[in-house]
Amino acid sequence: MTSSGGAIPRDYIKSVREGIQDAMTTGILAGYPIEDVSVSLYDGSYHQVDSSEMAFRMAGSMALRAAARKAGAVLLEPSMRLEVVVPEEYMGDIISDLNGRRGRVRSMEAHGGTQIINARVPLAEMFGYATDLRSRTQGRATFSMHFERYEQVPQQVGEEIVAKIQGR
Repeated sequence: MTSSGGAIPRDYIKSVREGIQDAMTTGILAGYPIEDVSVSLYDGSYHQVDSSEMAFRMAGSMALRAAARKAGAVLLEPSMRLEVVVPEEYMGDIISDLNGRRGRVRSMEAHGGTQIINARVPLAEMFGYATDLRSRTQGRATFSMHFERYEQVPQQVGEEIVAKIQGR
């Protein structure tokens, strides 16, 4: 956090910073933390009698939450790079399964009676994949998976996550 203006005593700036950190830790969407944010404090005021560290901490927290809502904060999820080596006769079933997991096939390459499928799939959709892959291919396919990046959760999925966590 950067600050300018000088109207707020240094002790209260520390309290604002702590309030911002509190809000970033608990987030505004389903309690998930807010990441990769830069905050600047340009101005403010205080009253020698009525101001307190707790009030400035709360103000910092409330300001960050309001700014995040105004900015249109979104949920992000880990997206994995997936490589599946599968016999050609199971290709259709595997592609269909990946589509059902919100996966996006990026490339397919024939390699001596097998296909190598490269895809990007949300981590949340990959639980149980090893068992499903073995079942669909009679144990003849293999896969590897590595973190690639974070991606925005589709709006409908995000709404379901928030509703579930908020107990709706």
